[in-house]
Amino acid sequence: MLDEKEFDRWIAMSQDTLKSAENDLKNDFFNWACFKAQQAAEFSIKALIYGIGYRRGGHSITALLKSLSDAIDIPERIFDLARSLDKLYIPTRYPDAWSEGSPKDYYSYSECEEAIKKSREFIEWVLKTWESLKKELEKENK
Repeated sequence: MLDEKEFDRWIAMSQDTLKSAENDLKNDFFNWACFKAQQAAEFSIKALIYGIGYRRGGHSITALLKSLSDAIDIPERIFDLARSLDKLYIPTRYPDAWSEGSPKDYYSYSECEEAIKKSREFIEWVLKTWESLKKELEKENK
């Protein structure tokens, strides 16, 4: 049985976070835009995980995906997006991730634009996967 309420709760957070990343991009907060792109994708995969009744925590999108690979067919492209976005989790926020300066010194508009694009593609895959799971369940219940 799918938990639509839990899925909706997490996917709404994902979509709001992506909008926040877009606002940060417009306002030149590039490191924060990149971090939020990662967060938006993370929240979306958690929506799927919790929506199907799994209970898996953590912040690695790649690891979260792997936890679903027995239950759901996951294209390699989605793993590629996850690996790329995972690289934005720590260095976007912590000055000691860099030998000098702070995270804001290391991210550009184009990098953030690409991160947001990848996050959006990832979230779209989650939404399509969720709809597919719902249709499968409806067929089984007929």
